[in-house]
Formats: sequence, structure tokens, C-alpha cells
Amino acid sequence: MGALSKIAAIVLLPALLAACASGGQGDVVYTDDRGVANQPFPTDYRAQLLAFFKTYLNNPVGVRDAVIAEPVQRTVGGRLRYVTCLRYNARELDGSYRGVVERAVVFVDARLDRVATDAGDACAGAAYGPFPDLEKLTR
Repeated sequence: MGALSKIAAIVLLPALLAACASGGQGDVVYTDDRGVANQPFPTDYRAQLLAFFKTYLNNPVGVRDAVIAEPVQRTVGGRLRYVTCLRYNARELDGSYRGVVERAVVFVDARLDRVATDAGDACAGAAYGPFPDLEKLTR
């Protein structure tokens, strides 16, 4: 193997490994965590969600119909995670509403890791309750 081939292999290896780590599920990226089955409960999950959604939403003011489910442990990507589910109707930049959406929020080591736009199985059977703090967000 020539020197150029070795350099190419070294440069391409991380990219190939990253492609394998996605698990073939599109934009899902799994955090490299402790890998333990016993994940800590995210005690401040509501505060983390509010901080995140303040920047995640195009217009965080005037959210309607916000409900939340308490975090429960689910298997995500083959690992046990705490997942909380949200439903809300966010205002667009033009002031209109796009309709209620459901999101699954995954926590790793008690920290918000990612928001899944396809809540699907992760939120099946979730017991929702009001989440008025999300409706009170400001810029």
C-alpha cells in the first residue's frame, strides 16, 4: 500500500465509521454515552425543554395546545433512554399556525440529547398533561 493510499484510508475511515453509527435511520445520531442500561432520570427535563424550544421554534411566542408526557424509559437505537413526548401548535413567522405536531425528546445521562420529529412508537400510549410553560415562552 502506497503512502497516498494510507493517507486516504486514514482520512476516509472516520467518515465511514460515522456513516455506520447512524444506524441507517436518517438524521438520527446517537450520543456516545456511558452505555449503561440504568440511565438517570432527567429531573430538570421541563427547564431543559423550555430552553431548547425557545431557540428551536421559529417563533416561540404564542404556542398553543401544549401538552407533555412525563419521561419514561424506552429503547431507542438499541439503548435504554428516558423519552418525553410533547404535542404543541407553534406559530409560524407570518403569525399563522401550522397545526399540532408531536415530538419525542430523548435524554442521555439526564441531558436533552435530541428531538425526534417522528415520535411514532416512542410516544405510543403516552399520557399527556398540560404544559402551560411552553405556551408562555417569549423571545
